[in-house]
Amino acid sequence: MELSLRRLHMLRELRRRGTVTAVAETLHYSTSGVSQQLAQLEREVGVKLVERHGRRLQLTELGLLLSEHADEILQAVDRATAALDEAEEGLTARLTLGVWASVASGLVPPALAALLHSHPGVTVSTVELAPEETAEAVRDGRLDMSFVIDYSGQPLDHDPTLVRAVVAVERLHAAVPTEMMIPPGTVSLIDLAEHPWILAGRRSQFGRAVRTACHQAGYEPRIAHTVEEQPTALAMAAGGLGVTLVSDLALEHLPPGVDILPLREPVMRTVSITHRRRPVRPSLDLVIDAVRATAATKGVAAGSLPATDPQAPA
Repeated sequence: MELSLRRLHMLRELRRRGTVTAVAETLHYSTSGVSQQLAQLEREVGVKLVERHGRRLQLTELGLLLSEHADEILQAVDRATAALDEAEEGLTARLTLGVWASVASGLVPPALAALLHSHPGVTVSTVELAPEETAEAVRDGRLDMSFVIDYSGQPLDHDPTLVRAVVAVERLHAAVPTEMMIPPGTVSLIDLAEHPWILAGRRSQFGRAVRTACHQAGYEPRIAHTVEEQPTALAMAAGGLGVTLVSDLALEHLPPGVDILPLREPVMRTVSITHRRRPVRPSLDLVIDAVRATAATKGVAAGSLPATDPQAPA
């Protein structure tokens, strides 16, 4: 009997997530594709693994049993990959890295270019996700590592299975239309209270962090436009549609028609790379080091923070 790792992964995700639709969304397959792969796995093992209850597929007792063993098999594959990384005289590895817009444009290209030059055997593929989704994708094994983010006053929840390595620290700045004629220099958040805001939704870390900062300043921002990406918010600010906050890395793509003003009440965010605590893979450290070096050249280095803080929340 030969078992497909991909199909075992699908079986494990069905146990974790409960529906074929959720498995398909998580692994980026169609629902029919997941159903076909599970049916093929049943043919490979010769027993019934799933059964239909109404419109849903559920695991049978044997399906549950195999899904539990699938955890051990997939973890063993991770350990074997790490062992090969360590044993290879010239380090060779294939990694998947979760990113979002500002780090994908600001940190990732020069970091991966430098890594390719110094360690051509380490290949890194990127997957763009919302910042709120990246840690879970690492935890579930869909990604080897990912960028994650903390905002001042809103730390991420601690996860003992993950390790976080701080790679950059950014400030948020006020981005206002030039036509608003706000005097140059620092600005307080309360100075922006009467203006319409361009801001991400409440479900995003960024949207919640900015709202919290405004609440602490004494008001509820009046949201005129809800957008999720900072470049989009900057373009709308350039069009005179409102004010927003923007991070250091996003300033590289500043459109004309926008003034950037430092905040008197600093709002900070810490950018880290997270990966599973075990197995330890040397190639992960190479990626982290390359990103840290890039952050230093852009003036957003983490400074004297420890290289890897296993006690930090992830």
